[in-house]
Amino acid sequence: MIDWFAYLQVGVATAAGLLCVVLGLVGRAPSDLTMGALALVEVLLVAQVVVAIAAPAFGNAPTGDPLEFWTYLVSAVLLPVGAGFWALLERSRWSTVVLGVAALAVAVMVYRMLQIWTVQQA
Repeated sequence: MIDWFAYLQVGVATAAGLLCVVLGLVGRAPSDLTMGALALVEVLLVAQVVVAIAAPAFGNAPTGDPLEFWTYLVSAVLLPVGAGFWALLERSRWSTVVLGVAALAVAVMVYRMLQIWTVQQA
């Protein structure tokens, strides 16, 4: 896992989450802006999957439990997809809030993945 890329993901997911929560609480239904913000979070997560597959081959293996790391990563990849699907089915302001909560949850999960990959000693 690349440190700067993980911090970029946390920043983008936090910004997308706050944007969606604020727009949802103001009363806006899901729009291209909110769905696009969550799509950006998803694209970064897919790139993280590629990095996590390639990193051990280049000598950057996780120091923590790989099963725990992959469980977080797969869950984080599925979370925006589920929230986006929900937002497309139920187009209300609360769906926008759900998009924001999903993005904020991804931010926390990516930070935890960074901890599992780098901080723990095997």
